[in-house]
Amino acid sequence: MKGFNRQNQFLSLCGLNCGLCPMFLNQNCPGCGGGEGNQSCRIARCSMEHRGVEYCCQCREYPCEKYEHIDDFDSFITHRNRRADLEKVRQFGAEAYNTEQMEKMKILDILLSGYNGGRKKTLFCVAVNLLNLQEIREALRKIGSRPDMETLTLKEKSAFAAGVLSEIASRRKVDLKLHRKK
Repeated sequence: MKGFNRQNQFLSLCGLNCGLCPMFLNQNCPGCGGGEGNQSCRIARCSMEHRGVEYCCQCREYPCEKYEHIDDFDSFITHRNRRADLEKVRQFGAEAYNTEQMEKMKILDILLSGYNGGRKKTLFCVAVNLLNLQEIREALRKIGSRPDMETLTLKEKSAFAAGVLSEIASRRKVDLKLHRKK
């Protein structure tokens, strides 16, 4: 969006975890903070009108009507945690939130570089977005502790990692599929 730039490229002003997004990871971010020429966003326009608001949760009008049903549907990234993540920013500050997200990004990088057989990128991105940090650490430990991991094909490693994440998500009743608007 012309004239709109974000300092923090890992968390959008509306609460999307850009650093955990498949499009951002491909250096092909079509979102509000990806630079000139990206898609127009009503929340970014609002932010430009409310100068000095880096995250919507810092606005005195938050949550406004723009946040009604904002977590209902996903795009290429899950939208389900936006309000909760902005609440974490409000409560603990952006720096503390970003520290946690940086660890999640490192774990996602491990999953994608070591266990993505070409078909699990979205699942890994959604899982790292929706599961809490302790659960993701638990998954990585479980994946790494499999004794025969070195003998498995990449496809088998990928299936095993996806199964571990799915099992943890199932325990918490978290759906790891994107919820698209029909």
